[in-house]
Amino acid sequence: QVQLVESGGRLVQAGGSLRLSCAASGRTASTYQMAWFRQAPGKEREFVAAINCSGDKYYVTSVRGRFTISRDNAKNTLYLQLNSLKPGDTAVYYCAADPTIALATSPASYRYWGQGTQGTVSS
Repeated sequence: QVQLVESGGRLVQAGGSLRLSCAASGRTASTYQMAWFRQAPGKEREFVAAINCSGDKYYVTSVRGRFTISRDNAKNTLYLQLNSLKPGDTAVYYCAADPTIALATSPASYRYWGQGTQGTVSS
């Protein structure tokens, strides 16, 4: 069992930056595959980035070069650095984890989810 708690979401201006964190509790959290998703109002939840236990990363095309996913296994924490933000990046950002599926892009592939943190980008 893993519990995930996101933080760091806030209001920023276009072109600004955010750093989201996801604290994972549970004895084996550092061995889990992890990812970030986001959901804008009226839209489906979409994949943003994933990282496996070895540090391999995968990004959706729309954020590649602007967002960076990372993890600190000693702290059981997942991060998402968001740079060059656009109003279209406004969404609730969710952290997800699964013990088996690596670098998956479908929400159905992840067993554990956080409650989300709101990131809003003003124009």
